[in-house]
Amino acid sequence: MELSFLRPLYARGGPWASVYLDASRDTEDAAPALDLRWRALREELEHQQAAPATLAALDALVREHEPGTGDYGLAAFAAGGEVVYTEYLSAPPRRDLAAHGPLPHTMPLVAQRGERVPWVRVVAGRTGARVDGLSAGEAPRRAHVRGGNRHPIRRVQPGGWAQARFQREAMTSWKRNAGDSAAATADLAERVNAEVVVVAGDPQARTMLAGQLPAKWQDRVVQVDAGSLAHGAKTEKLEDLTVQAIAETETDHVDTVKDRFGVQERVGDGLPAVTAALRRDQVDTMLIVDDPSSTERLWIGPEPTDIACDPADLITTDPLRVRADAALIRALVGTDAALTVLGPDEAPELTDGVGAVLRYVDAGTPGRGDG
Repeated sequence: MELSFLRPLYARGGPWASVYLDASRDTEDAAPALDLRWRALREELEHQQAAPATLAALDALVREHEPGTGDYGLAAFAAGGEVVYTEYLSAPPRRDLAAHGPLPHTMPLVAQRGERVPWVRVVAGRTGARVDGLSAGEAPRRAHVRGGNRHPIRRVQPGGWAQARFQREAMTSWKRNAGDSAAATADLAERVNAEVVVVAGDPQARTMLAGQLPAKWQDRVVQVDAGSLAHGAKTEKLEDLTVQAIAETETDHVDTVKDRFGVQERVGDGLPAVTAALRRDQVDTMLIVDDPSSTERLWIGPEPTDIACDPADLITTDPLRVRADAALIRALVGTDAALTVLGPDEAPELTDGVGAVLRYVDAGTPGRGDG
């Protein structure tokens, strides 16, 4: 997971108020229920001595945000009387949460957000295509292709001397339209940096389209037997197969990171080793087991790489003791490192539930359990 979207949170100092709220409004009593949930979180932040101006800013956000549809959540981070970052969650958070401290509490957000694989999907037809896609952290993009060679579009059986000509013209028209659609698909895939290209629609049209994509994108194509350009066509199967293709790509990502970690000969494993590697700007991708109940703490200084299990390892006069996951994520953002979040059963071999794939290994690289 690429973490640059969190940079605004570390461009200024704290203290920070972090809120995760079930903001669903899908029942008649949703508004008063939301008010009660928010009041409970606000009281908790008051108890943690959050500044009145910061509470007021969060209050305005919760009460005035544009309501979503169905069940959804809201994550918000505020400091100095200003909401610095907010994000709608596709589902309610695991539990409503309010935290106040030197760093924003971002672990629940990245755990729920997931990998965010950028993708493109094209529904191909004989006269054109509909293309849509999503990059990591941006609004959806769409394109419609209307083929310039619309007639004839069917391989008819007129009989007589004209039959072969009709057949050739139909195939030529399909191929040209597929070429236009392939060009639009490749253009959108380039813009969103797609990692999976779902090709759906008419069986022959999607085969033609996939065959005319540049080699770079053909390697990422997943053809699915669903979708149609017809008005009112059902989309449930297409949506399910798209989600499945994206999920399989996400799983491949996680497996790749775990494999890279596994061949490192036991370096970069455990909290002391990972914090030492972060101080050396050595981490490429960190693996962490999502554990909301964790009580692990680390020491930090003013810089992202000021992070340690022992304050004696920091060159700072006033180290602060904070949540381990909050300190780790700040260090990752500050060093342009990535993150892979694992479930409790996905990495039983990780010491302290944390490990790192390193950018390089040298004589000074700490090994398993070393400080």
